[in-house]
Amino acid sequence: MKFADRWDAGRLLAEQLKDLLGLTGAILAIPRGGVVVGSVLARELSWPLDLIIPRKIGAPQNLELAVGAVAQDGTTIFDSYLLSRLHLTEEDLAGRVEAERKEITRRMLRYRGREDYPAYSGTFLIVDDGIATGYTALAAIASVRKVFSPNRVVLAVPVAPPDTVLFLDEEVDRLVCLNTPADFYAVGQFYERFDEVSDAEVIALLEEYGHTGN
Repeated sequence: MKFADRWDAGRLLAEQLKDLLGLTGAILAIPRGGVVVGSVLARELSWPLDLIIPRKIGAPQNLELAVGAVAQDGTTIFDSYLLSRLHLTEEDLAGRVEAERKEITRRMLRYRGREDYPAYSGTFLIVDDGIATGYTALAAIASVRKVFSPNRVVLAVPVAPPDTVLFLDEEVDRLVCLNTPADFYAVGQFYERFDEVSDAEVIALLEEYGHTGN
């Protein structure tokens, strides 16, 4: 299954989430691609669109290798197996965690003008354009539970590998994933068009669909 683009993926997800219509909630999108998907859901559900910004923590010798993730409130998730294999401790990565938190703060201010949130309540819908390892999503889920005390946490993504879906499903009240291919290599392979989303587009979508404003 391939999606034409992120807008198409958002429309298909909205079809699966119609039962949320009329309920109180908020959409927290993971930028930048997740904001496009989330904007479609915000329009269909009439819920406010905002951001959650987890960042992966890369291994010291290979920053592309995710050994964990951190969210803006400091919630940090580590892959204990990988740490053991790489002979690393959480303390070894303290500098990297702090650097990623600073980048999260920069992006929060850049995209939405402030770090704090409005008084959201009800169901929290975490959205991205796809998930690979799941560690950034896991950090986002843990952060939402800690910061907002939600009634329910729903994770909605167009595509993710089966093993990632399996372990994330245990962390949320509901998980909606449209495509769980066994031959998963990268999120972009399941989109016909997967252009980079600009900062300007993120800001425009947040302003249109109800974030707190710059």
